[in-house]
Amino acid sequence: MWMDTKTEVEEASRKHASLSRRVLNGLLWCTGDMVHLDKYMQDKWFVLQLAVWGLRGVTRVILANNPLSGALILAALYWASPWQGLLGTLGVLASTLTAVIIGQDSAEVSRGLYGFNGMLVSLLMGVFSSAGDWYWWLLLPVCLGSATCVFLFSGLSPVLDRWDLPVAVFPFNIVIVLYLLCTGQDNPYFPHHPAVPAGALEPNGTELSAVEVLHGIPLGVGQIFACNALGPSLLILGAVLLYSPLLAIHALLGSAVGTLTGISMAVRHDFLYSGLSGFNGALGCMAVGGLFFTFSWRTHLFAIASAFLSAYADIALSNLLGTVGLPACSWAATLTATLMLLLTGSLAAYRIPIGQVMAPEHNLRSRSQWEAGNTVERESTDV
Repeated sequence: MWMDTKTEVEEASRKHASLSRRVLNGLLWCTGDMVHLDKYMQDKWFVLQLAVWGLRGVTRVILANNPLSGALILAALYWASPWQGLLGTLGVLASTLTAVIIGQDSAEVSRGLYGFNGMLVSLLMGVFSSAGDWYWWLLLPVCLGSATCVFLFSGLSPVLDRWDLPVAVFPFNIVIVLYLLCTGQDNPYFPHHPAVPAGALEPNGTELSAVEVLHGIPLGVGQIFACNALGPSLLILGAVLLYSPLLAIHALLGSAVGTLTGISMAVRHDFLYSGLSGFNGALGCMAVGGLFFTFSWRTHLFAIASAFLSAYADIALSNLLGTVGLPACSWAATLTATLMLLLTGSLAAYRIPIGQVMAPEHNLRSRSQWEAGNTVERESTDV
């Protein structure tokens, strides 16, 4: 009797362990770059492939590459504003389809590299439009601007490839500034709100609210997608966490650094409360903290320095461009990350070639295997 009970207990334990392994494997299947999904989708309908490419493009905005994370981010955008969600969806589809039609590299298209700039352009057009939501004429510049990003991406790519640099969001920053300059604030068809400099004087000398400042830190992550609602911003952060916990930590850290920088420069309070002071810091910190550089204590400190530099540069550019009613967008983080990737010295040894960049955890594991292989090779050649 006792032996039968023991056998049943052992069998139940094995079943429980097997179930736990299956659940864990299922969760791991959904994390990282999900490269196995690309193999599965190769012989599927074009519409399904386009959906996956588009979702990867959505996550490329925040330096990730996971279609499930893209679905969560789209859900967050529709939660915050159905109109903005529609514009973002249209932008990423228009740019991705343009890349397919003009015959861009299929591997790059499938990785979402031609979708994210178009999505950002469409989101910013919606945010700055003073015509209100559901202004259908706005769909025309959204489609044209998103398609233009593809041509800029294709043209800049061979130039930046010489230094192994990513095109990043240079096309988005160029197109949105040109659009705002062309239309003007009083355009009868596409009017827009002017951008206010970050350093503009605060009316009535109001006091800073610590609670609102703390709310601004997760909002800094949401502002990467021009989202200033707390719930959707937390969902966007959760999408990054699904892709890479290390990247999510650096996103929050960079936003906190950006907020601290804004306080030190006495920027407008709404700039702090809305997360606008944090999103460039978040991008700068994420780019260095495990994505383009293998994670270590050196690159972690390097990422914090990148966040500070991105945030200070954003304030400077915001004050400069704000005088003519233009936003600084993500110029600061883009230029700072590009500068960091050009640095030489000991930190250059941690640099990951652009073509091999994946989730930070994967980058860290790959570097450990590469170093172990080199160690074995050196030992085998010793006499």
